[in-house]
Amino acid sequence: MFESLKKKFSNTANKLIKKVSDEAKEDNNIEEKSLNEIKEPTNLDSDESLKTEESNVDEKEITSKDEISDGSEISDDSEISEKKSSFRKWIPSFKKKKETKEDVSSTDEDVLVEKKSKSSFFSFIKEKTISQKDLKDILWELELGLLEGDVAIDVANIVVESVKDDLVGTKIRRSDEIADVTYNALKNAISKIIDVDGKKMTKMLEEAKEKREPLVVMFVGINGTGKTTTIAKLANYYLKKDYTPVVAASDTFRAGAIEQITHHTDNLEIKVIKHQKGSDPAAVAYDAIEHAKAKGKELVLIDTAGRMQTNTNLMDEMKKIKRVAKPDIIIFVGDALTGNDAVEQATKFNDVIDIDGVILTKADADSKGGASLSISHIIQKPIMFLGMGQGYDDIIEYDPNWMLEQLFS
Repeated sequence: MFESLKKKFSNTANKLIKKVSDEAKEDNNIEEKSLNEIKEPTNLDSDESLKTEESNVDEKEITSKDEISDGSEISDDSEISEKKSSFRKWIPSFKKKKETKEDVSSTDEDVLVEKKSKSSFFSFIKEKTISQKDLKDILWELELGLLEGDVAIDVANIVVESVKDDLVGTKIRRSDEIADVTYNALKNAISKIIDVDGKKMTKMLEEAKEKREPLVVMFVGINGTGKTTTIAKLANYYLKKDYTPVVAASDTFRAGAIEQITHHTDNLEIKVIKHQKGSDPAAVAYDAIEHAKAKGKELVLIDTAGRMQTNTNLMDEMKKIKRVAKPDIIIFVGDALTGNDAVEQATKFNDVIDIDGVILTKADADSKGGASLSISHIIQKPIMFLGMGQGYDDIIEYDPNWMLEQLFS
């Protein structure tokens, strides 16, 4: 998921590392540190110390059996020789390490610098401060990348400005710090736009159950976004949490819509309230709510006809369903793969009917992630669920922390 955004964030960090490092080289501000910074035992850092250590063993008075450190007795000189021999065998491994270091030092300079930068084997002699000049081209490329990933332009601007504010003036000593501060700045910027307060369906359902009243949820959206299938997924999701849902087949406009929702409810063995095709959708919703009240069912899921936001008659019909059913939650169902189109659709539906939240379908197939990143911030309503496949179990409750993990893993 969201491979495109992850790649763009990674590129931003890498380009800043290169930019700052190149400037430091020009200013003679880089202190290159070779692999010998990996600390070995201090008495084994050189051939001389190796010889000293070996001679120390020879000079030790281990001929006296009561001075053996482990307290064991040595019966003759052959065991003393064996002790010396085993120690000598231990020493060459450190000599081998030293030889490896010398081999690395003779490697091609460009490759060595790359290895050192990846492993943070160089630092800045004087603290390096990230400036606006360092970021100018990099943030421009980041903004273009976000727009290419279907991130709304307002959201892209917010991300870029937040990253700039966090990075400009930051002082760093080592190259690896650049990647750290860049990722932290990006995570901070993204966290500001994806965590939007709003209604939580599961919490509201718990509260409604305590009051012995059904929670009424109305679903809206355009044709083909997976609205009916999403309703079936949510019915299954809450069935497994010991709630009893009922579905209102209020899409009486589209041919085959009633049969489609009935197929899902039959599979899940739950009740569907339906009238004939062409009947009043608001009346179907009303009957479903009355059925839930009479039978003590906790959840009413109202399917409605998909409609383009420009279709005035269907939008007015949607308002009528809202007036009659008085839903507790109105959810817009959008297709994550449509990117900015989903954001625009959600905006229009929110203007007309005041939605409470969003469900994005096909999120598992969304390599860009633009809609998931933008939609909540633009309409200031939370994403409630994400559709992650075609099966009834393929739906998850949205969690901003999970989203950050997907983007920065």
